[in-house]
Amino acid sequence: MKWFNNLKDENDSKMPLAMKNYILILLGAVIIILGFILMAGGEPATPESFDYSIFSFRRITLAPIVVVAGFALEVYAILKRF
Repeated sequence: MKWFNNLKDENDSKMPLAMKNYILILLGAVIIILGFILMAGGEPATPESFDYSIFSFRRITLAPIVVVAGFALEVYAILKRF
């Protein structure tokens, strides 16, 4: 993360958000999208069959934690002043 600390723009003092903020916002969006991808999948629901994979650890526990972590990173990225 040394390159992240060296990231400096001459207009940072004039802008409401610095370049580091925008990088963190982009990273948070990627994490949120990854969480929704983890929630997706499975067979289409039909009245004749039921897919029990909707109750897997990945969909019930892991994916919501990843999405919430992504939103927390978004809030941090917006509020942090570098």
